[in-house]
Amino acid sequence: MQGRKTLLVLLTILLTFSIVLAACGGKETGSTPPPNSEGEKKEGEKKEEAVSGPKEGGVVTYAVEGTFEGLFEPALSSSTTDSMVTRFMYEDMFTFDENLQMQPHIATWETDDNVVYTLKIKEGVKWHNGEELTVEDWKFVLEVIAHPDYTGPRFNYVRHIVGAEEMKDGKADSISGVEILDPYTMKITFLEPQVNNLEQLWSKPMPKKHLEGIEIAKLEEAEQIRMNPVGLGPFKVKSVVPGEHVVYERFDDYWQGKPYLDGVTVKIIDSSVVVGELKNESVHIIRIKNVMIPEIKTLSSVDVHSTKGLVYYYVAFKLGHYDKEQRVNIMDNPKFQNKNLRKAMYYAIDREGIIDAYFGGLAEVVNTPVPSVHWIKADESTLTQYNYDPEKAKQLLAEAGYKDIDGDGFVEDPEGNKLQIRFHHQKGDASFEGRAQALTQNWRDIGLDVELQELKDPVLHYDLIEADDPSIDMFWGGWSTGSDPDPKGLWYSTDLWNYPRWVNKESDELLDRALSPEAFDVEKRKQLYIEWQKIVNEELPMLPLFESKDSHAINKKLKGVTIDWSGNQRDMHKWYLEQ
Repeated sequence: MQGRKTLLVLLTILLTFSIVLAACGGKETGSTPPPNSEGEKKEGEKKEEAVSGPKEGGVVTYAVEGTFEGLFEPALSSSTTDSMVTRFMYEDMFTFDENLQMQPHIATWETDDNVVYTLKIKEGVKWHNGEELTVEDWKFVLEVIAHPDYTGPRFNYVRHIVGAEEMKDGKADSISGVEILDPYTMKITFLEPQVNNLEQLWSKPMPKKHLEGIEIAKLEEAEQIRMNPVGLGPFKVKSVVPGEHVVYERFDDYWQGKPYLDGVTVKIIDSSVVVGELKNESVHIIRIKNVMIPEIKTLSSVDVHSTKGLVYYYVAFKLGHYDKEQRVNIMDNPKFQNKNLRKAMYYAIDREGIIDAYFGGLAEVVNTPVPSVHWIKADESTLTQYNYDPEKAKQLLAEAGYKDIDGDGFVEDPEGNKLQIRFHHQKGDASFEGRAQALTQNWRDIGLDVELQELKDPVLHYDLIEADDPSIDMFWGGWSTGSDPDPKGLWYSTDLWNYPRWVNKESDELLDRALSPEAFDVEKRKQLYIEWQKIVNEELPMLPLFESKDSHAINKKLKGVTIDWSGNQRDMHKWYLEQ
């Protein structure tokens, strides 16, 4: 999760997180609003504006930690860092309110049966190159994603459209379920009446004319994507220094109104310089690690904003591999098939200790892969808690036949074979290695020969996981979910991002039912997801650790900033600097 893949490194990054995954049908009710923020501001609350009102002019510096891959196209990128860097220039067709309910933005929709949708976009919305947005741009991105040569990770966002699979398999040149009615209206026919058909639709258009003539397989490397991109957002790219910074300038024709700022500079920085950059006021806003908060709060020029977010962390087992030709997961790795081994490794983890040491205490233990801001989250009291209990962990291992036969301090498997477990964790600041070492030691303390492998760059870390690298037995992950609480895109048996390669018939059936017509009853849908969480809590294909709070450090001169329920900034055209 965190960082890569939707929002995966958060971090989907952190994604897209989102890599980047909405309330029911956009028209349903029954969601509960997320809890208030904790810290300097309440969630969604804007910083106080100067009495004289917003000022025009000035350039804000927005800093991001991580590795910037340089992909200025959300349909191609799976890096949370890239998502954070490029958010100033892109716009979604829909938005979500404080209750995580889908609302019109650039596009509106109508449907009588939740299968056929008529989508209409606003007229006069301009791309940064002056071209007008039309539904041809939306159709274009859907068919790029469904193309056999597409190299990105977003096929799940189109596969539920009639004809998408046929195009992906090379049996059709277009998606038959997408029909242009006029420049501002199109009709999409989905395979079945799922409750979240629209929420799962890819809704960031791609500038068709700007990319005309580029082969799909070569889009990722195209200059029009990496150095000269165009978007719909409040700021347009002025210059790019790959891996270092992006300079944005105001887009005067932004459809929601001319921004107050002259521009935004986004620069990539190392975590070791965050406090210094904030102190020198060379950075105006940055998402920060919670462990930094005590030191940052000593700075008189900075406010800290913390709120519950959509990020959770976990460790997972490699239970099998992904068959790319069949596009299914196959659970064929025997090492972790014993459930008692998985449970023992869960009881062995001192989660509270890791939170205190490496998350500044600003995280909460969870036993389900659903953040608490979502209305489908199961009551923790109904789940097995797996509290830190190394003696219980040892007992479970012994009962399952894991015993130290050769006297080296580590157990062999029930057949008497050496049991060695290679644990992979991503690279970062000192806290990353610290928590990786802490987890490894927790497992070694109960007699498991767990070896921490060399920490990898977040992008490489998730690339290896996705490729089912044979050196990986267990891995650290993080995920930032989206407004749609549906976890199918991560845990269904056919999904590429089901990184543990978990295959469970009952899980699949519940996830299918939670999107079927019976789930148009919101309470029914919630109960189906609760039952699914109980299965995960029992089977443990992965071990949910905790959910973290999202925190930002914001210079007091920067006004008009709103942080939403997802921990992201909104309405950047309303930002301004107090002179």
